[in-house]
Amino acid sequence: MSVTNVAPWLTTVGAGTIDRNFPADVILNDGRKLPGVSLYAGENLKGKMYPLVYPGKSGVLSASLCMENSLDPKMVMGKIVICDRGSSPRVAKGLVVKKAGGVGMILANGASNGEGLVGDAHLLPACAVGASEGDALKAFIASNAAAMATIEFRGTIVGVKPAPIIASFSGRGPNGLNPEVLKPDLVAPGVNILAAWTDAVGPTGLDLDNRKTEFNILSGTSMACPHVSGAAALLKSAHPDWSPAAIRSAMMTTATILDNRMQLMTDESTGKSSTAYDYGSGNLNLDLAMDPGLVYDLNANDYVNFLCAIGYNTRTIQVITHNPVTCPMKKPLVENLNYPSMSAVFSSSKTGVWTKTFIRTVTNVGPLNAVYRAKIESPKGVNISVKPGKLVFSEKARKMSFVVSVSADTRNLVLDESGAAFGSLSWMDGKHVVRSPIVITQLDIL
Repeated sequence: MSVTNVAPWLTTVGAGTIDRNFPADVILNDGRKLPGVSLYAGENLKGKMYPLVYPGKSGVLSASLCMENSLDPKMVMGKIVICDRGSSPRVAKGLVVKKAGGVGMILANGASNGEGLVGDAHLLPACAVGASEGDALKAFIASNAAAMATIEFRGTIVGVKPAPIIASFSGRGPNGLNPEVLKPDLVAPGVNILAAWTDAVGPTGLDLDNRKTEFNILSGTSMACPHVSGAAALLKSAHPDWSPAAIRSAMMTTATILDNRMQLMTDESTGKSSTAYDYGSGNLNLDLAMDPGLVYDLNANDYVNFLCAIGYNTRTIQVITHNPVTCPMKKPLVENLNYPSMSAVFSSSKTGVWTKTFIRTVTNVGPLNAVYRAKIESPKGVNISVKPGKLVFSEKARKMSFVVSVSADTRNLVLDESGAAFGSLSWMDGKHVVRSPIVITQLDIL
């Protein structure tokens, strides 16, 4: 429930890695080499060993985080300082170390960041390491009074496997406001992204960073969203008659869930396989999105019915639409919003067999006389069926509707750590695969 911007008329984007990395190694004086990441491009340490120090050993939180004025110059002068990640900007910690006389910094992840690393254009020789490497460094200092280290910067490497990996900082489902609408919608490149940069500020954005560069590398879902915006603009130029919902549907139903090892994408924060709560429909694949075969379309009236379904009154809805609206006499069902994904929410307080039905309509945007057949993947303890199981399109029949039924016996339902089970429905015509994730969860909505 860390995902934000969850309204169904928004495209909600998570962040993944790409197959390029900027490795840096911490080399200890006992011969060990701990992997990390850095974008530092200044004068390096030339393999010289320096004493290691961890200010957090004192138990003072601000010192462990290398906050402003928290470091004793006598303690850190001429040493490589370990700083814990959190509270202040990552590069700002390095500035604090530099001001106190430190020669380098190792930025250590805590449990919340796990092994998720992002590169930074540090102001002194510095690199980021994962939580396990950080713990190993602190243990090394605690047991070795003569602990020393150096940092080796290895530039850029490409062809990294596995990739993409779901970034540890990426927002995760379920959707806390409307669990019946799966969010995020998809993921896109969002870690260590290279792009043009202004001369108005240094690459770190800090006031004291006077460096000038035409390019910079940043990480965040704020980097993933522009990839999807650009993809949407290209899709709109190729298909001017497509609505925003059709464009999003094309991106979602063609997204890929496998990495470059042809295995399910990994979750950086756990090291385990990711789920639809992490990647939504999958990782953006623009080539496939250009020719999706079928799209799940939506118009303004569909969104009005959605707002009616979740209990908004017509006066409140009018604030958004700026036009008078009327809700249908029979209250619409949220799960019937014509979304490219499906989320079956069952009450956790009741046991037995529960069934949810979803009505969906697809529009053929491919060859006129296409025939699509359904392929279903059901998780353990769940039965998913679709009627009809075959969709026959023609010049006159461009739109076809179908009903998906999801039945779960809550006594046999096997849920994962996120409290959900995951399946899918794919429509296939021999060329196109139009895939929709299906999420089954037990949740009592507040």
